[in-house]
Amino acid sequence: MHIYRTHTCGELRPDHVGEAVRLSGWVHRKRDHGGLLFIDLRDNYGVTQCVVEPDSPFFATAEAARPESVVRIDGPVVARSEDTVNRELPTGEVEVRIAEFEELSAAAELPLQVFGDQLYPEETRLRYRFLDLRRPAMHDNILLRSKIIASIRRRMEDQGFVDFQTPILTASSPEGARDFLVPSRLHPGQFYALPQAPQQFKQLAMIAGFDRYYQIAPCFRDEDARADRSPGEFYQLDLEMSFVEQEDVFQAVEPVMHGVFEEFANGRSVTPLPFPRIPYREAMLKYGSDKPDLRIPIEIADVSEVFDGSDFQLFAKVVAGGGVVRAIPAPGAAAQPRSFFDKMNDWARDEGAPGMGWISLADGGGRGPIANRLDEGRLARLKELAGCGDGDGLFFAAGKDGEAAELAGKARLKLGQDLEMIDPGQFSFCWIVDFPMYEWDEAERKIDFSHNPFSMPQGGLDALNHEEPLDILGYQYDIVCNGVELSSGAIRNHLPEIMYRAFEIAGYEAAEMEERFAGMLSALKFGAPPHGGIAPGIDRIVMLLADEPNIREVIMFPMNQQAQDLMMGAPAEAPARHLRELHIRTVLPEAPKSQDGGS
Repeated sequence: MHIYRTHTCGELRPDHVGEAVRLSGWVHRKRDHGGLLFIDLRDNYGVTQCVVEPDSPFFATAEAARPESVVRIDGPVVARSEDTVNRELPTGEVEVRIAEFEELSAAAELPLQVFGDQLYPEETRLRYRFLDLRRPAMHDNILLRSKIIASIRRRMEDQGFVDFQTPILTASSPEGARDFLVPSRLHPGQFYALPQAPQQFKQLAMIAGFDRYYQIAPCFRDEDARADRSPGEFYQLDLEMSFVEQEDVFQAVEPVMHGVFEEFANGRSVTPLPFPRIPYREAMLKYGSDKPDLRIPIEIADVSEVFDGSDFQLFAKVVAGGGVVRAIPAPGAAAQPRSFFDKMNDWARDEGAPGMGWISLADGGGRGPIANRLDEGRLARLKELAGCGDGDGLFFAAGKDGEAAELAGKARLKLGQDLEMIDPGQFSFCWIVDFPMYEWDEAERKIDFSHNPFSMPQGGLDALNHEEPLDILGYQYDIVCNGVELSSGAIRNHLPEIMYRAFEIAGYEAAEMEERFAGMLSALKFGAPPHGGIAPGIDRIVMLLADEPNIREVIMFPMNQQAQDLMMGAPAEAPARHLRELHIRTVLPEAPKSQDGGS
């Protein structure tokens, strides 16, 4: 017999009744029922109920074992009586009568309980993550993550993609976030950067003659934590393809995403292929966001024409000044009390807006201060544009285009939640396409890239030379699910002359480009194929499939929101010896002075 186990704790079934078995695992919980001591023994695979009688020589030892102690149990498998069968456990029809009991590792008093669903502060959970991961929900999330990654790998390789590894120590790249820097001992005063993404390397792989690359790639970005973003590091399905157009990338990615989500949907529906393609400007108009949650059956409408020259002076002045008015339908909201509309107005003020106008539609007309200022013709046109009728409500966001779109998009999400219109049993995918190549940077008072700077502009060099920069679109695309951006991607700029011109518009001199992107530019001058790719986030995919609101629930050892690893004590001060070897001296920020002038 094996020294630790003949079976796992999730393996025993009625077919094993009568067998002598050995199990090892953690004491999940203990129960004393009329003198009999029941122990639920847990390992990676499941839970088995074990029972010991008071006259057993091992009763006292088993009774003294604390929860989460590691024990070995020997004994026969017996069938449970019909009234004690646990249908919720795969092993619930049998139990093990304890003939021998050995404590392999005693557990100290627990800082958090593994059994049960008690809530604990995040600091406690992350400091004792090894205990937190024993809790069934967390354990299942991490196993689910592994299965999802395995499924993704199979699907990628079935399409002819080859797994390559790219460098971790590299040079800084303009990915839009801060780099993590690593000092070089051999080159004093110089630093490596951890890759924010394998962007340049995967393009160089295509230029090197490989055709279909993929990698479950670690990425490092020094940025703040969010519910859907872990600080420090994350993983993505990084891929690149040669000799492709935008649609070829979609046709490669869609079966992987659709297949993985269907495989692990657990009864939820998935958008059928092909996923909808929504131009960026249309998304911003209809949904007020470039990552729309399509589970919400609400589309925003531009109703500026209704208020142009109307008696409702507030909106009329906005339109006359070049602004817009957006209407957000609220289906069935006319049945809501007046307080529902007032609360939306208060919410808009909390979001930094002056407020949110509204109309309640009923009996062929409208109620509310705005409706009173619209004649019958304008009200009819408003209903037509917004697709509304009696029984519905309408809310309004007015102002500059971008500001109105942002408020309308947030209002759409809030209405979807408040009116319970979001279907939790649905995964709604779409592609957002035709992103602007450039945007106006108000802070720097200059034109800058709005997305990936290495993207191919639609229209190529001719567009760069003859169109207004803010009118130029890129071959750039995002894949979105349930309002979560899973990834951005692009068809790459593979022609040096187009890249020089594209960066020139964004204010980069040729010399600066050659210094910062020497490897890429050099490679492009020796024959580069048209190529493109994308990189869906693994953590976000698992978060959606696990139905978890926070990404840290699907990462084995995440940092906290302050980018600290509480369990391992990172970041930490480096020993003076290491700093001398790296030729580094730390200069800490000065402590703020107190009001009395002291430190």
